[in-house]
Amino acid sequence: MRTALRALAVTAAALLAATALSPTAQARPEPRAPEEFVALRSVDPTIIQEMRYTTAHTFMGERVDGYRQPVCILTRPAARALHLAQKRLLRQGYSLKVYDCYRPQRAVDHFVRWAKDLDDQAMKGEFYPLVDKSRLFEDGYIAEKSGHSRGSTVDLTLVRLPALPTRPYRPGERLTPCFAPKDERFPDNSVDMGTGYDCFDTLSHTDDPRIRGAQRANRQFLKRTLAEVGFVNLPEEWWHFTHKPELFPDTYFDFPVDRGSVGRH
Repeated sequence: MRTALRALAVTAAALLAATALSPTAQARPEPRAPEEFVALRSVDPTIIQEMRYTTAHTFMGERVDGYRQPVCILTRPAARALHLAQKRLLRQGYSLKVYDCYRPQRAVDHFVRWAKDLDDQAMKGEFYPLVDKSRLFEDGYIAEKSGHSRGSTVDLTLVRLPALPTRPYRPGERLTPCFAPKDERFPDNSVDMGTGYDCFDTLSHTDDPRIRGAQRANRQFLKRTLAEVGFVNLPEEWWHFTHKPELFPDTYFDFPVDRGSVGRH
């Protein structure tokens, strides 16, 4: 009997060892950012960070895959350029505020899955009230690749100082169109740019002629300030800027948005 029990114990131990050594049983280590990437806060801690995709206040109504912590990660040249712009803005009573920086490919894949699910329109009332969801790919609002995944693109705005933080979004709260007057749409401590962030509408085009007065002046101020330090605006989105030349013009990274991804840099 003892011999049989010992044999069973040896067999069980061998099976456990084999399982532990099996590649399929071990969690794959997450990819890490190349050394050319940094956390923006390590370069300029004064830039306001409101990382929307770590929250439910997105056009999907949920946190986006790959966004584990609210940290802005960028290539070092892009981060340094934002630091130069911030120094100039602070002297004029303004601050930059970033909504999104590096974006992992798994987040873009999440966008694509959501866009193909035509039944999920929970956030339509705020982010795309006039756009048929079936046209998001055709109209260019969603794509299978994003410049954000290359590390030198940032979504941002301007905040007049001093400013209180934007209040947290409450899931299920009443939605107001992103192009409504500023005092009606979701509160944001930024200056009035004519639409909210991630507004799927042609009014988000930087030079849309319907945007006039202070709203137009604010957009041009942001665009001019960032152009002076090497950023190029995407004409379809007043908030979207890419630092040129890009360090990784053809590489789409997938390391998570997490302090650990750049922890040793």
